[in-house]
Parts: sequence; C-alpha cells; structure tokens
Amino acid sequence: MAGRRTDTKERIQQVALELFAERGYEQTTLQEVAERLEITRPALYYHFRTKEAILESVLQGLVESIEELVRWGHEQPKTLESRREILRRIAELLEHKWQALFKFAQVNQGVIQGMPAGERMQAEMIKMVSLLEVPGASPARQFEARLAVFAVIIGSVPFLFDMDVPESQRPSVAMEVALKLIAED
Repeated sequence: MAGRRTDTKERIQQVALELFAERGYEQTTLQEVAERLEITRPALYYHFRTKEAILESVLQGLVESIEELVRWGHEQPKTLESRREILRRIAELLEHKWQALFKFAQVNQGVIQGMPAGERMQAEMIKMVSLLEVPGASPARQFEARLAVFAVIIGSVPFLFDMDVPESQRPSVAMEVALKLIAED
C-alpha cells in the first residue's frame, strides 16, 4: 500500500509541474490537476491540500537529490575522471527527474523565490555548480568549471537549447561542450 501512495504522490507532483509549466502556477487550479490525473479532488487532497504543498514537496525532492549529489561529489578526488562522472550524474538527474521542474522554474521564478524550499534549492544549486572547481585553479578555469554544469543544464531543458539540433541529440551536444570546458590543459 505504501508503494501505491508514493506512486500517486509522484504522479500528482509530475502532473502539477506539467500544468504549472504549461499554464503558469497562478492560473493552475487543484481541480485541473485532479482532472488531468483522472482522480477526485478529495483523493488529491488526501496527498496535498494546496498547490503550495505540491510545489514544496517537489522542491524538497530536488533539494535532497542535489544534496546527495553534492555530498558524493565532495567525497571524490579532484581528478578529470571524477569530474566527468559528476557531469554525467548531473545530466542523469536532470534527464530522469527534474526536467519539468527546471522548465517550471524558468517560467515561474518569482513563485519559487518566495518559498523556503526554493531558497534551499538555490543554495544547493550553487554548491552543485561549484562541484567541478579545482582548488587553486585560476579564476578563468573556475569559471569554465561552472559553465560546464550550466552547459549540461541548458542541454537538458529544450526551451533553453533553441538551436537546430534534434531533441534527442541536445544532451550529448551539451555534454560534449561541458567536457571540453573541464578538459585539462
């Protein structure tokens, strides 16, 4: 039973994010979320009482994923291979879990900024972006390391990667650029 409840919560989160990104957070109602899920409003309320509660739970999930990645990344040696693995894990995180949230965040930045989980997300994103920096590197190399993370992020969010490149190839193009940015001289 607990597995089903988790599945339902995840479905609610995913559908709500899709609607928030499509229609805007303020314009989306819980009734629309329930309708898209083909469930009743009471069934939705069983899991989440408000849109804010849905969004807070999604942001909390992202924060926890980033915190885990950052902890793992800090435990790794500052080798080129471990830095490549960090980029791969960031891309995987974006591809499988958080693409819809990044799309939502781009369209609804003000909503996230006012939430406690949004502030934590911002702090964790900064930590994630700085994961590839090598201590003692020049400012230019530190900047390139951060740009590498942004390249991966941009490649995973289709509306940020507005180029004549098939959607299936965008992540690999972004990763190619990211890897060049962290390549050792």
